[in-house]
This record gives sequence, structure tokens and C-alpha cells, in this order.
Amino acid sequence: MDNPPAAPTNTPSTNTTSIQFDDFAKIELRIATVLECKAHPNADKLLVLQVDLGTEQRQICAGLRQHYQPEQLVGKQIIVVANLAARTMRGEVSQGMLLAATDAGGRVIFVAPSDSVTAGSKVS
Repeated sequence: MDNPPAAPTNTPSTNTTSIQFDDFAKIELRIATVLECKAHPNADKLLVLQVDLGTEQRQICAGLRQHYQPEQLVGKQIIVVANLAARTMRGEVSQGMLLAATDAGGRVIFVAPSDSVTAGSKVS
């Protein structure tokens, strides 16, 4: 007699905390194009990016310095949390956060669209 497959569970992994959909819906993800990038003058791990969000330009600080040379990011499109409150990071204002993944080997890869998209496009 065959056993039916187990029903999927909705329990999160032990390393995460569940949030409600309404909380997730508050996050505004947008495509940004990196216009300029330089090493943060007061932080060994941070890069300071000037990005184009279509209707405005912003500065974002990101902990990518050990993984990318600044010139590697110029011209790239990235995905950013556009409605994150600004904060000062070691003397530089950061007006958003870029998304990145870390693989099992510790390599950090910024999240980007697979094709070129208009800066400011909404990610959903």
C-alpha cells in the first residue's frame, strides 16, 4: 500500500522569523544603475555608491569592499530597498540598501536583473 506524500508544512526554517505579507508588502524594491563607486574613506568593508533610481539619484553604502573593486560596479544594475530610512554609516549617509547573496564559499554576489531594465523599475 502506497503512502500519500507528506503535506507541505508552512513552518519556517529554524534560522528565520516569519513575517506577515502586509509587512513584506511595505518593502519597495527598485532597479538602480550604479553611476559612481568609491571606497568608503572611514570603513574598511564599505563601498559608497552613487545610484540612479530613475527619478532621483541617491547614495548607498554597502559592505562589498572585500568582494568588489569600485570600478567593477560602475554601470551595473542592482536591486535596492528604496524606501529604507536613511542612516549615517561611519560619516557617510546611506539612502537605501542593495541586495546581495552569499554562497557557501563566502562569495558575495549582488542581485541584478537578468536583462537591462529602466532605472527605477519596480521589482515584484
